[in-house]
Amino acid sequence: MPKPFQKTINLYSIYRQLAPYTRPYRWLINSTLLLTFLGALTAQVNPVVLKYTVDEVSELIRTAASFEKGMPVLVFISIILLGKEILNIFINFGQKFYGEKIRINVSSRLAQAAIDKILTYKVAYFTDEDHSSGKLQTRIDRGIESLTRLVQNFFIDILPLFSSAVIALIIMYLQNVYVGLVSTVIVPIYFYITARQAKKLGGVRRKLRSQREQKTSGLLNLVNSIMVIKSFVREKLEGKKQLNLQKQLMDSQLATRRASFLYDGLKTFIEQIGVVLIILLTVYLVLQQQMTIGAIMLHIMLFNNVSAPIRQLHRIYDDMNDAMIYAESYFEILNADDQVEPQGTITDHKISGNFAIDKVHFEYPNGTKALHDVSLHIESGKTTALVGLSGAGKSTVINLLSKFYAPTRGKIKLDSIDLEDYNNAHLRNEIGLVLQKNHIFQGSIEENIRYGKTEASLEEIMEAAKKAYLHEQIMTLPDQYNYDATLLSGGQQQRIAIARLFLKDPPIILLDEPTASLDAIATEHIKNSLDAIKKGRTVVIISHSLSQIIDADKIYVMQHGTVVQSGTHESLYQEDGVYKEIFDASARSLNLDRLLKTISDKA
Repeated sequence: MPKPFQKTINLYSIYRQLAPYTRPYRWLINSTLLLTFLGALTAQVNPVVLKYTVDEVSELIRTAASFEKGMPVLVFISIILLGKEILNIFINFGQKFYGEKIRINVSSRLAQAAIDKILTYKVAYFTDEDHSSGKLQTRIDRGIESLTRLVQNFFIDILPLFSSAVIALIIMYLQNVYVGLVSTVIVPIYFYITARQAKKLGGVRRKLRSQREQKTSGLLNLVNSIMVIKSFVREKLEGKKQLNLQKQLMDSQLATRRASFLYDGLKTFIEQIGVVLIILLTVYLVLQQQMTIGAIMLHIMLFNNVSAPIRQLHRIYDDMNDAMIYAESYFEILNADDQVEPQGTITDHKISGNFAIDKVHFEYPNGTKALHDVSLHIESGKTTALVGLSGAGKSTVINLLSKFYAPTRGKIKLDSIDLEDYNNAHLRNEIGLVLQKNHIFQGSIEENIRYGKTEASLEEIMEAAKKAYLHEQIMTLPDQYNYDATLLSGGQQQRIAIARLFLKDPPIILLDEPTASLDAIATEHIKNSLDAIKKGRTVVIISHSLSQIIDADKIYVMQHGTVVQSGTHESLYQEDGVYKEIFDASARSLNLDRLLKTISDKA
C-alpha cells in the first residue's frame, strides 16, 4: 500500500507512492532500462563516425589518394550507419511499446486503487462540498493522466535523453577535459533557470487546477439544474456565471504561457552560448594542433546530445509540475485514511432489530446540528414511525441507524450491543432501505432490481416487481426487463427501489418517504405490499402519508432535532401537541371533509 500522503509533494514522494503500482512490472521496466542504455550508446555513433569520416577524408585529400583508396572508408561508414539505424528500429519500438505498456498498466491500477479506496470512505466524505462528484472526477482523472504521462515520458523521453547526454559528456571528457568542462558548466545554469520557471508557475497551476474543477462542477450543476434554470428564465444569468469562470481560467492560462515563453527564450539563449563556446574552444585547439578537424564536428554533435535534454526540459518540467500538482490532489483522495468508515468486529450475531437510542447528539461535518439529546426505543418486530416537519431530524435518525454517520455524543445499541461494534457489511445486509429519492444505476430494469440480491433468478426479480406493482408496466415496455431503467418515470424508479427491498427480504426495514413520488393508486398498492412485508419485521418509517403513520405500533414526534412526543396515534391525538397540529394540517391539506362528504353522498 502507498505510504501516507505528504502535503509538500516532490518528485521523490511521487516516486515513493508510485512504486507499489509499478513494482509488478519490474521485468518491463528492466527491459526498458536495457533498451535505453543501448539506445544511448547508438546515439553517439553518428558523432564518432563523423569525426572518423572527416579525419579520414582530410588525410586522403592531404595525400592526394585516388577515389578507389577512399572506397573502403565509404563502405565501412555506410555499414556502421545502416546497421545502427536498423538496430535503432528495434530499440525505439521496444522503448515506446514497453513504455506505453507500463503506462496503461499503471493507469489501470491507479484508477482501480482510487475506486477501491473511496468506496471505503464515510458518507460524510462525499457530502463535503470540496468532494463533490465533479471535483473528485477531475482530480482522479487529471491525477492519473499526469502521473501515467510522467511514467511514460520517463521511459520514452527523459531517460533516453539523459542517458544519451551522460554518455556524450563522458566521451567529451575523454576527448578533451576543457571541452567537457564547458559543456558541464552550461548545464546547471540551464537547470537553474528551469527550476525558477517551475517555482514561478507552481502557484499559477494550482490556481488553474481549482478553476478547472469549478468549471467542471459548474457545467455538471448546469445540466442537473436545467429545468429550474429554464422555469425561472435564468439562462443569461447562468451563462454569465460560466463566462466569468471561463475568463478567469483564460487569464490564468495566458499568465502561464507568458511566463513560459519568457523563460524558454532565456534558456534557448543560454544553450546557444554553449554552442558558440564549444566552437571557439575546439577551433582554438585545432589551431594549436591539439585536436583534429574531425574533433570539432565530434564535440559539436556531442554537445547537441548533451543539450537535447535541456531543449526538452521546458516540456518535461511542465509535465513534472502538472504531475506534482495533480498528484497532490490524487494522493490526497487516495490517502484520506481518516475518512475510512470504522468497522466493527461482530459478523455472526443474528440481528432481530431491537434499537435503543440513548441521549444522542449529532452534528453534520458542515456544522449543522441535527439532533439534540434524542432518546427512543425501536422494538423488534414492530413498526415505529417518525413524524415531524421538514428539518426535524427524522432522516438523520435513519442515517445513524444505518451507520452512515456516527453520533457526536450518546449511544445507539442494537440488540443490546453497541451499533459501532457491528461489522458494517453484516449490519447493512440485514437492513432494507428505501429513500424518498433512490438512485437508479445505468443499466436495465433487471440489473437494477437484482441489486437487491445479486444471485437472484429472473423469476425472483419478476416476483419482486409484481409485489411492487411494477411488473405489468414493465411488460408493456419495448425491451421489458431489459429496458433502460434510467428512462423510467420517477414513480417507476421508486417502485424499482421497493422491488429491491422485496428481493432483499431483510429483517429490518427503514422507509424514508417510500411513496413520496407515487400516485394515489400506486401508493395504495405499495402500502398493501409494505403492510404484508412488515409482518414480523422491525420497521422504521418516515412518511407524510397519514395512512402509513396511524397504523404504527409506536410514533415518535420530532421537532428541531429533539423528540417532543411519543405514543400511539390515538394517545397522541388526544394530547394538544405537535402531533395533533401536524395531523390536522394533513387532514386539511387532503380536504378530508369534502372527500368524506363525497363518499357519504354516493353511499
